[in-house]
Amino acid sequence: MDYSQFITIDPENRFGRPSIKGTRINVADVLGWLASGMSMEEILEDFPELSPDQIKACLAFAADREQKVKYA
Repeated sequence: MDYSQFITIDPENRFGRPSIKGTRINVADVLGWLASGMSMEEILEDFPELSPDQIKACLAFAADREQKVKYA
């Protein structure tokens, strides 16, 4: 998935934290909701401005970032 169409890093928005374009929702927020057990359907119900593709983009962004981390 090309998450770049959904995720932005803008110093003028949310202090430069990765966010979903057109919203004030951070990638970390979405990941936290999923980690706490919320389903995609529950997130979409609570945040109707989001789409399933935006949530998947958050997961893809996190996976890509994890692959780029260098461990000692």
